[in-house]
Amino acid sequence: MPFLSRRRTEIASAPGPARWPPDEGTTWDWAPARKGILSTCANPACSTAWLQIWRSRSAPIFEGGWNCSAECTAERLKLAVARELGGRGAPLEQHRHRVPLGLLMLEHGWITGVQLRGALDSQRAHRDGRLGHWLMVKEGVSEALVARALGQQWSCPVLGLEAHDAEVMAPALPRLFVDAFRVLPLRVAAGRLLYLGFEDRPDPVLALAVERMSGLRVESGLVEGTRFRAAHQRLLEARFPRVELVEAASEPVLVRALARAVERTRPVESRLVRVHDCLWLRLWRRAKSGPLAEVPVVSDVIATVGLQRESGMEAAGRSRQTQANRR
Repeated sequence: MPFLSRRRTEIASAPGPARWPPDEGTTWDWAPARKGILSTCANPACSTAWLQIWRSRSAPIFEGGWNCSAECTAERLKLAVARELGGRGAPLEQHRHRVPLGLLMLEHGWITGVQLRGALDSQRAHRDGRLGHWLMVKEGVSEALVARALGQQWSCPVLGLEAHDAEVMAPALPRLFVDAFRVLPLRVAAGRLLYLGFEDRPDPVLALAVERMSGLRVESGLVEGTRFRAAHQRLLEARFPRVELVEAASEPVLVRALARAVERTRPVESRLVRVHDCLWLRLWRRAKSGPLAEVPVVSDVIATVGLQRESGMEAAGRSRQTQANRR
């Protein structure tokens, strides 16, 4: 049975978590790995040099490599956790100076100065809400026009919901991420391009994590607010892969918990990526037969380490909402 592996060019040897956007020329590719009964343990520190033929286990497989023992599984998870958490102290996204939404729409002639002043006055009076919301509610600007302006502000397309199937797209992400990060997996095009929709701004950190996990190229865009909220609610009601939540006080504790999950499931493939302050471990019980796995085939572990008062996902969601409110 072929197993999945990933080949990364140019950044495979770079320390710390992968960067977004990736450098020019960087590609992500998953291809069938050539595995057989003569496969050796993938743990570089393994002292036994076991061949798979001499062991009674053909799994688990972690990031394309077979582990000959639970100790080797734990060692490889330790290296992967260190890789993903290596840049925790650095900002996840570089600040980009963008034209404020109101000025951008005023410059294009989509609103008048009176409308802009009226929306700003409403925003200040209520001390809440985005400018686009007040332009629609108080000044009669269409939602399609606000979405178009946001797309120009963030240099991304405005995406439609044609043929969106919540049940088909649910396995793309854990339900917790769909809810916390307000993301909508829309569709897969040509078997290799996954479209992610957002309501007010794209999330490049999440997009990179999905790209690394799925092996699909990810294209992010915006969806008009009313349509996004309706589709997002339908997606949250769909069936998602089973998820286990892990809150660890230290990295060694986290590594042990993740290694136990891998050993317990014995997946034919498993991968670990960072999503903001969380770690996402996905385990496949059978090899993928299409671009997205079926719900019964996969399970997820979402982990945080060194928790303070709020989890990593809560902090990320709060940070994104704060930044959106400032526009």
